[in-house]
Amino acid sequence: MNIEVATIDNIKRFTDQCFDRESQKAAEIIKGILDAHSPRISDISNAMEKSSDANYKAIQRFIDKNDPKEAVQRFYDSDSPYILGDPTDIERPQAKKTDYVGKLKDKKPGFQILVLATPYRGRAIPFSFITYSSKTIGSEISSRNKEHSRAIGELKDLLGDKILILDREFSYEWFLEELVEAGIHFIIRLKSGNNPTILNDENDRISLTIGLGEEEHYHGVYYKGNVAVNLAGKWEKGFKEPMWVISSTNISSSRALEVYGLRMKIEESFRDMKSLLALDKIMNKKRENMKKMVALLILAYSIGLILGEEIRDRLYNERKRKLYSGLFILLKRNDNIIRRIWKDIMNTAYSLFNVIVSGNVRTNV
Repeated sequence: MNIEVATIDNIKRFTDQCFDRESQKAAEIIKGILDAHSPRISDISNAMEKSSDANYKAIQRFIDKNDPKEAVQRFYDSDSPYILGDPTDIERPQAKKTDYVGKLKDKKPGFQILVLATPYRGRAIPFSFITYSSKTIGSEISSRNKEHSRAIGELKDLLGDKILILDREFSYEWFLEELVEAGIHFIIRLKSGNNPTILNDENDRISLTIGLGEEEHYHGVYYKGNVAVNLAGKWEKGFKEPMWVISSTNISSSRALEVYGLRMKIEESFRDMKSLLALDKIMNKKRENMKKMVALLILAYSIGLILGEEIRDRLYNERKRKLYSGLFILLKRNDNIIRRIWKDIMNTAYSLFNVIVSGNVRTNV
């Protein structure tokens, strides 16, 4: 990692904006996550200064007394026109007896994290998340649908005129009805493999077939014959299948296709969090502690992303910028940055970060 930029003192400038107390300890832990490339407490303890045993106990005390999820909520960008949502699977094959680990779709042990974020320079900055599994859903007398609904329902006041962009997992009738009922603007990729029923005004079924290089648009159609939506399909060269998206009726089908591409930003962020910070290796015995460590990892990711993006802007030409994400540059490239430049990088990154977190701190998922 680029040591000069990511010192504890520099990171504390960011954590001062996120934590009302124990900002110094938060900075030490976040630097430990970035140095260890891991959210596991044992790995972080070994990467921090002082003895690993003392560090381990200090981290445990910190997460017992603080809730980093509240700090993550400060990343909500009230000026962003879009909110991105995406679930990711966390496999835990060795943790079958852990109370929050259930079965994933492929029957492997694990749980899911549903993250909500806003776009940022080709990636996304998360501001909210929930975790669930087949086991917690059962024990909480809930369902995956209700978890999804709870996540979005609690965002209703925040969304306003923003557009919520989601993947195929959310294209089901009950959920769409809730979005329409709540007046939420949405764009969702259609799960077309199941050949869902979409009817026009004359009650004729729309065929979800399209040729390579072609594009189709339908306005005011009905998902399952019940939920009014707009529908658009496009099959671009280089892709194995066409993409169909549905949107609320106040969003044109052409805009829905264009805007849906933003959702890839949150997928790229998940890839960075998994490949560079080992999000998929997170493990705590208690579910609440696991959620707090996810929040600390998101904080580390966001601070590292903003710092790395500034390094990329200063040191890389346009061709090289496309090769690396900001977090990869910060953690892997170890570029030689002269003092004057990294001081400018820190000041600019801090100013951007301050703008992001200086809005109203709100309660959401």
